Amino acid sequence: MQIETETVDQVTKRLRRAEGQIRGVIAMLESGRDCAEVVTQLAAVSKALDRAGFAVIASGLQQCLDSDDPAERTESVAKMEKLFLSLA
Repeated sequence: MQIETETVDQVTKRLRRAEGQIRGVIAMLESGRDCAEVVTQLAAVSKALDRAGFAVIASGLQQCLDSDDPAERTESVAKMEKLFLSLA
């Protein structure tokens, strides 16, 4: 199942933002910043990555629901559920 172009664009933006946050966390660690500040930023990065994953799964679920073939839809939804649980 292909990810829709609009979703790819949105997820790519989220991942680029997360990439910048990760660089920021590395800089914080290297400069000896406070543990609480570092953990707060790590939590923000983690949330950004989760949101990117959930956006991909939501797009896939929408495609599953749009399918006219009930057997294909059931199989695809099961795969998406497994992917969702891998992020949870």
